Amino acid sequence: MSEFSASSAEFPETTPLRLRDVTFRNRVWMSPMAQYAAGPDGLPTEWHLAHYGSRAIGGVGLVMVEATAISPDNRCTAADLGLWNEEQALAHRKLTSFVDGHGAVPAVQLNAVGRKGSHQVPWVGEGQNGPVPVADGGWELIAPSAIPFGDLSMPREAAEADLDQVVEDFAHATRMAELAGYQAVEIHAGHGYLLHQFLSPLANHRTDEYGGSPQNRMRLPLRVARAVREAFPEDKPVFVRITATDWVEDSITLDDAAEFAKELAAIGIDLLDVTSGVLVRDRGARPPDRKGLNVDFAAALKEASGLAVAPVGQITDLSAAGQIIREGKADAVLMGRSLLRDPYLALRNQSTEAWPVRYQRAF
Repeated sequence: MSEFSASSAEFPETTPLRLRDVTFRNRVWMSPMAQYAAGPDGLPTEWHLAHYGSRAIGGVGLVMVEATAISPDNRCTAADLGLWNEEQALAHRKLTSFVDGHGAVPAVQLNAVGRKGSHQVPWVGEGQNGPVPVADGGWELIAPSAIPFGDLSMPREAAEADLDQVVEDFAHATRMAELAGYQAVEIHAGHGYLLHQFLSPLANHRTDEYGGSPQNRMRLPLRVARAVREAFPEDKPVFVRITATDWVEDSITLDDAAEFAKELAAIGIDLLDVTSGVLVRDRGARPPDRKGLNVDFAAALKEASGLAVAPVGQITDLSAAGQIIREGKADAVLMGRSLLRDPYLALRNQSTEAWPVRYQRAF
């Protein structure tokens, strides 16, 4: 046994987890992180294969592919991945096959961006603060209300027909995800994107059945959750990235999130990916800089809903991940930037035999 060996009792993050008929080999999971590496056709590239494939080789239990657009006008940038047609789905198969073949569960996060779309990639010009107008190759944005996000383009208030189309686009993208070989899908209802915009009174000023009360504001996200659950095979899990708080007064509260979580449980959602913030471009609304930012929120939502939970945000090492799981606050953890720095992080507390056979001579 090498310096990396350990028992699963000592390192609970190494134990398997089963959701429906899908078994995850451990509880250290790769969080979706945008790469802006697709072409205008939304197809995955060699970058995606190398990027996600290395984390599968590196031992994570789940590889969550970045926020993937449900339609061309629901992209953040022209370099976003998409799953709105069969050509894209078939192109994803090489990626899902490789991830699955190296022991990780391939999953994909499906997203509608709402008012946070049609901007530059982060390293060009003003980046995510730089709008791309329709005249320059951008696209029209919809939102619950005509309120822009920072300096980005003014969105149009979505009509009911637009919302029906969003629901259908999520369902279609889910069917494309199945065709692509994904074993789990996640609905993005956080980080200031369209479903989060509907949930928050800061972005949703509607006076119809989709605005006003918390129950009305969650109407569209719940329609989407039902459509996705119905469109995905019954033996495979569906996750929702849920916002616990906007970190701003008069906005989403943990109690609001708990009610939403209970409704998601009733629909048949399997796991909550718990996050917070990023709804408004305001320094005062930034989440605090603290380790395990959303862990206690995850524990509260787990207790309220009975669902499995996986927090994301400032979980930086395996010892922290193990402690979170050992204390029963979460069923898995989603790690982002730590896995960008170290693709093999999930293997650090495991035996030499857990490493790829081609690498074992390193020990």
